[in-house]
Amino acid sequence: MSPIKASRWQTDIDTVLGHRFDNGGDFWASTDGRIYVGNPFSTISSLGILHELGVPADHEAVAGALERVLEACRKDGRIRVAPKAPMYPCYTAEAARMLCRFGLENSEPVRSTITYFLEGGHEGGGWRCNFSRFGKGPETECANPGATLYALDVVRHDPRLRHGTSVVDSAVEFLLGHWVTRQPLGPCHWGIGTTFMQVEYPFFRYNLFYYVYVLSFFPVARQDDRYREALRALQAKLDPEKRIVVERPHRGLRRLSFCQKGSPSDLATVRYEEIMENSRGDTLQ
Repeated sequence: MSPIKASRWQTDIDTVLGHRFDNGGDFWASTDGRIYVGNPFSTISSLGILHELGVPADHEAVAGALERVLEACRKDGRIRVAPKAPMYPCYTAEAARMLCRFGLENSEPVRSTITYFLEGGHEGGGWRCNFSRFGKGPETECANPGATLYALDVVRHDPRLRHGTSVVDSAVEFLLGHWVTRQPLGPCHWGIGTTFMQVEYPFFRYNLFYYVYVLSFFPVARQDDRYREALRALQAKLDPEKRIVVERPHRGLRRLSFCQKGSPSDLATVRYEEIMENSRGDTLQ
């Protein structure tokens, strides 16, 4: 295992590592193996933060956390984030995207998860969790925009799939359509409103910045006026030096300097620059 290289974000890294045993077990997990409890310092979320901070996959704490996620993977591609938890697409995607970010996108578990998504798309586009938090209205029969965004964040790690399959293209279209309707959709009522439009970083929830970031990997989205409108909305929030200003960080991260509310974030700006790199060669109006 390699030590963490000297980093300007060392204090933030140490803070996250300091929460390692908060949930009772090691690697931010609970004693009974729950890896999505205690957010923003669950196993899954802590991996996401440490990845943004540049901590490598072979660091001892990260390697242990990744092993916890791998242990939760099932042969059918789903991921059980707690011993008795349902294996909803959103949970599976949130766990799998962490494996991808640490270089495990070609591992057997992730390939199984991608197959699971490609074979299980909702008939109206995207992916849907079979869970009715808000009753059984017609809007709950739609896919979940949030789960769909997380799933596309996994799928985009396969360069071949960025150029589309019927399931991927339908999922992209579903999210682009949501930009227009903005209505709460799916069993969990994911909508586009004031909260969505506030820049959140790191990427935890369905949010303008994360929405544009993920869609920027798909050419079919980048060439669409709805995507371009969302990108312009994000660009309108840049400071004069073209940096991302964090408007809505997770409140549990207020001690971390890399994502301070109301301040430009160098690491968030790296993600914005990735969006623009993805868009190079496209005609952005």
